[in-house]
This record gives sequence, C-alpha cells and structure tokens, in this order.
Amino acid sequence: MIPRPDGAVVPGHPAPWAHLEPEHRTIVLPSLLDVLVERVPGPPEEIVPIAHRRASAVLVPLYEDDDGELRVILTRRTAHLRTHKGEVSFPGGGHDPEDPSLWHTALREAEEEIGLPPEDVRLLGPLDPLATLTSGALINPFVGLLPGRPDLRADPHEVAAVLDVGVRELLDDATFRTERWPMPPELGSWRDMYFFDLVGDTVWGATARMLVQFLRLGTGT
Repeated sequence: MIPRPDGAVVPGHPAPWAHLEPEHRTIVLPSLLDVLVERVPGPPEEIVPIAHRRASAVLVPLYEDDDGELRVILTRRTAHLRTHKGEVSFPGGGHDPEDPSLWHTALREAEEEIGLPPEDVRLLGPLDPLATLTSGALINPFVGLLPGRPDLRADPHEVAAVLDVGVRELLDDATFRTERWPMPPELGSWRDMYFFDLVGDTVWGATARMLVQFLRLGTGT
C-alpha cells in the first residue's frame, strides 16, 4: 500500500535515461567501476531537517550473471516491522557503536538479514546519503560487488522475500515511472516520486531514490 497524499497526484518527468536506445540501456561493470571507485558522496538531500538523525547504512549488492548482465539484490520487509513494513528495500539498518564504520554497518546488516558473508562483498563505492520522512534515519548507501549469484537465507523476522532483479529490467520504460506529489509547505510545494513496478512488488520511497541515483551514475545520465 503506497500512502499517497491528499490532493492531485500528477505524472512526473520522463526517466533520466529515457533518451537512450533500448540496446544501450544497461550498465557494464568496467564503466561502473570508473564512476564509483574513489567517489566522494555528495551532501544529503535536505528535504527534512537531518540534525540528530540516527545514522544508518544499506548495501546495494550487485553480481554479474552467466551472461555478464548486472543484477541487484533487494528485500521485501516483513509486515510486522515498526517502520516501512512490507516495503522493498536494500539490506541495512542503524549504525551501532561497535561498528568500525558505516560500511561495516551495511555488511553486518546484510549478513543478519539475508545471510550474505561480509568477506564475499567488494566495496565499489558510495551513493549520496539521504534522509527519510518516516523513520528518522540518515541513510548511507554503499554499492558492493559479489563474486557471483549468492546463496542467501532470509531472516524471517525481518525479510519476507529476497528479490533478484536485472539492471536492464529497472531501466525499462515498462518498469520505471514518476509521479509528482503535493507536499506540506515546509517541504516545498511538489516533489518527484519514483516507482519501479516489478512482478508482484513496487519499489518506491528512499529505495527508489537510491536506485535512480545508481542507474544515473551507471548510465552516465
């Protein structure tokens, strides 16, 4: 269930990669490495006050399939969680004082949620942090490469399903769409919202915003 606001919701802008021909709508690993290695994340998107927000981190896990196509791992959260229940997200969570860094937070959470061994993940680089409206978190995303298709086990308390999605599918016109939502005056009048309509799931909110930035970096758009 997507909690659309009261008021007129109108179609948004075309995808940033809409001008690319279908055969060019993909991301290859060498180009992605050029963009992400030694990348310095930009400032957080300041749509809401971010002071005193709890730092959190998520992992954007990628792997190449047998055909050399990049695929991304996502999770569907269980319906009984306190926040973002039933939503599609990346594995991740709040930073603990025992975590040496936010990167280690992302690795720890991925191991806890989907059984991904930390030693199997190679850091490619960060995306830009962003603050969420509902959970009060400042999310720091990290893109990590896996050596191949992972054998995962979901923690049933947190993860209802593990999703394995091809990058080409995310870039397809039939998958991605945008809407413009009216917002409270303190947040600006309108805001672009992103949606990825997968089979049986819709990715939206903070996860969709992170995916859009990843896809823009990977496609050079």
